[in-house]
Amino acid sequence: MNELMLQFKKLTPLRLIVFALACSAFLPTPKALGVIPPPDGGYGPPAYGTGNTAEGEEALLNLSSGGFNTATGFRTLHSNTTGNFNTAIGAGALLNNTTGSFNTAIGVNALLRNTTAPFNTANGVSALQNNTTGTQNTATGSGALLNNTTGSFNTVNGVNALQNNTTGNFNTVNGVNALQQNTDGSDNTANGVNALASNTTGGANTANGVFALNRNTTGSRNTATGVNALQSNTTAQSNTANGLKCARQQHHRSPQRRPGVFFGGFNYHRQ
Repeated sequence: MNELMLQFKKLTPLRLIVFALACSAFLPTPKALGVIPPPDGGYGPPAYGTGNTAEGEEALLNLSSGGFNTATGFRTLHSNTTGNFNTAIGAGALLNNTTGSFNTAIGVNALLRNTTAPFNTANGVSALQNNTTGTQNTATGSGALLNNTTGSFNTVNGVNALQNNTTGNFNTVNGVNALQQNTDGSDNTANGVNALASNTTGGANTANGVFALNRNTTGSRNTATGVNALQSNTTAQSNTANGLKCARQQHHRSPQRRPGVFFGGFNYHRQ
């Protein structure tokens, strides 16, 4: 042991350096980024806009100067070029967005076809999927506002609510399948499962209750409050029904006739 130490002390400084380098070659290589593979995010100047983060295959792939975008998932914000302040989480979310800004899409295919429209919020699989230029819409629930294209200022909460709306504006919906068949009817309010579910082009209707105004298609300016209220109304206009199953069998009233007011199933004509 003493002889080994004596030999070690006789080594020149140069030989010690060579010995240390030789030993270091057997050490494990440090991980430069800490994770393998390295993250895709951190997009920023000078090559891209400021404050962008992308994680996922082809996320934010075509970004040029847009800033403060967050894309997480396969092809999220894939086509975005100059759009700013967008958040996309879920495969295909905001896939076709190019210049639209201030959009939030959470869910697979949420706001998939949005291109230039701003200020939309979609939470749920395929929520606002086909929206192109409609603006300031809020859709929460799988398939909510699925087919909306240019309709704006709609607020929807519920699976498949306002699912077939295309150009209708200023609709407020809460409930599964509420206003599901609406296409371009506007200014409608539906609260309850299947409320105004069959409405297509009728406008300015208010339905509060499960199946309220359920079969209304083109009737307008109707107000129904209560479960099944005005359930069978289809094209009649300017009716008011308050109560459980009130005027449930009301089918059609000519627009030329005086509007009806219903309480507990009885019809009272205004004088």
